[in-house]
Amino acid sequence: MVSSTLRSIFILGLSALLTLPAFAEAEAKAAADPATVIVQKLSAVRPDLGFKVLGESSMPGMYEVQVDGGPILFVAKDGSHFIDGNLYQITPTQFVDIKEIRMTAMRRQIFATYNTDDMIVFKPQGETKAIINVFTDIDCGYCRKLHKEVPMLNAMGVEVRYLAYPRAGVESDSYSKIATAWCAEDPNQALTDFKTGKNPSFAVCDDNPVASQFALGGTIGVNGTPATVLMDGTLLPGYRTAADFAQLLGLDVQAN
Repeated sequence: MVSSTLRSIFILGLSALLTLPAFAEAEAKAAADPATVIVQKLSAVRPDLGFKVLGESSMPGMYEVQVDGGPILFVAKDGSHFIDGNLYQITPTQFVDIKEIRMTAMRRQIFATYNTDDMIVFKPQGETKAIINVFTDIDCGYCRKLHKEVPMLNAMGVEVRYLAYPRAGVESDSYSKIATAWCAEDPNQALTDFKTGKNPSFAVCDDNPVASQFALGGTIGVNGTPATVLMDGTLLPGYRTAADFAQLLGLDVQAN
């Protein structure tokens, strides 16, 4: 007669055998899912970062992965290698920047619904014919130069929407200055005062959007100021004159 102890061991062993296929199936499924493999391998090395698989790249065997608050990576489907940089597709007529296609679509979607209450907006007095979203910094000479173009841009019907991008980071005087402008009773005037050399005393409120806008800039490809995002998602780094914007936006300057 089989003892109760041996019977228990037999039952436990049989139970394990019965459940083994289920575990094996789950593991096989996870191994067969490149997105799961990629996130697991990236997270094992950098658990402090968040990774989101956006989908397959046009390059066979590669997936596009968004790093939270960081760049888009191109990662091998087995998670063994990644490319941190631009990937180009060779077509019969041109080289196509694959990352920029994805980033342009992302920027277009973001700014189609972005809350303008979190921006400092300079609107035309008449009809708004175009909109530009400008990441700006107080301590940026070309940002100050661009700000001098705002009245002319407004006169042409261009609405200028500012977002904060303190290049020195959120633990800097640049952050305190631009956050003070966002927190002011009259943000437009405060921003203009800073950009024209006046230095109001710092008054940073707790609920200002500067840190989140700074992080947003990093996510969508901003790495300097001024950086302008058009409503179609195009990113234009650097300074441009009002006349340059008029040409880019297809505006008839002579009609104004």
